[in-house]
Amino acid sequence: MNLALDPLVAVVLPPREGFGPGRTGAIGLLARRLTRTPGFRTVVIGGPQEGALFPGIDFRPVTPTLFWPGSTNIRFAVSVAGVLRKLKPALVEVHNRPELALTLANRLPGIPVTLILNNDPQDMRQSATPAERSAMLGKLAMVMTSSAWLRARLLDGVPNPARPPIVLPNCLDLTELPPPRRRERMIMFAGRVVREKGPDAFVSACAAALPHLVGWRAEIIGADRFRADSPDTEFSLAVRASAEAATVHMRGYRDHPDVLAAMGRAAIVVVPSRWPEPFGLVALEALASGAALICSPRGGLPEVAGDAAVYADPDRPADIAAAIKALARDEPRRSALAELGRARARLFDVPAIGAQLAALRRQVIAGGG
Repeated sequence: MNLALDPLVAVVLPPREGFGPGRTGAIGLLARRLTRTPGFRTVVIGGPQEGALFPGIDFRPVTPTLFWPGSTNIRFAVSVAGVLRKLKPALVEVHNRPELALTLANRLPGIPVTLILNNDPQDMRQSATPAERSAMLGKLAMVMTSSAWLRARLLDGVPNPARPPIVLPNCLDLTELPPPRRRERMIMFAGRVVREKGPDAFVSACAAALPHLVGWRAEIIGADRFRADSPDTEFSLAVRASAEAATVHMRGYRDHPDVLAAMGRAAIVVVPSRWPEPFGLVALEALASGAALICSPRGGLPEVAGDAAVYADPDRPADIAAAIKALARDEPRRSALAELGRARARLFDVPAIGAQLAALRRQVIAGGG
């Protein structure tokens, strides 16, 4: 293969997305993994970065223009369009910002623009209403959603889309997982410490379960934001106070490799999200790490976990506590779930999802988007 002849794809991140160790959220991690999509050269475009970048990736920082009206997404798109006119990519692939993708499509009429959507479009600018979503599906070359649940949200009120959206699940690089280790009697929550993710429900469940589980402990990894200097909020302070009373250790923000290492030690991982997760990347990481998973039945989580998880209502901490106690006391069941989880995670490995994305890119470039 002559790499110089491979089509160039410009991957555009949200303007405030981190793209380096210690400050990257789910969108940046996904984009990094997808730079390995076979058959394409990739340049990643994002906002200015503080600190080291991920190595081996062509990253171009762009500052939103100050001389244009509108939101940060629009001002960022104006600056990005200038860079893209010089790069002349075969395809522009925008992550998770409909407003940004639409602005680029308007300013770059000769280049197909696609959107990879990882959050509810009904909560986003220029896709909140059925009319806006219908117009978006007609304007962009392709829209991909990370789950069927998210696709349904996109099509809500749009009975005859010009270009129906495609489900492209998120991926995980299984080669990044640490080698298997002996499981500790640990129950773990990993994620943002915000109400939507349910860390308070986790603490309540552990407060009820731990007194009955000799030798077990629980911990929370995460903070309000995806960075080491994340500020405390009223909610996170309240969770910390409850966690101390329940002997749940809060470790704060940790970089992604440290989170995966902790999952590799945990016997049980709980994902008690109240909001409907569009996909559920933490749940996928827990499955791949071989932990027994307890998760919410909302949003795209059942699509990720399938029959490899125990489901519990995040608004009923007593149900989560019962599931924790049952799994903690049943090692064969934990082992069976671990095997099911690892098998399920292989469906979402980078080579599998990258091959799907490569086929979709070729379709768009050929004019069949």
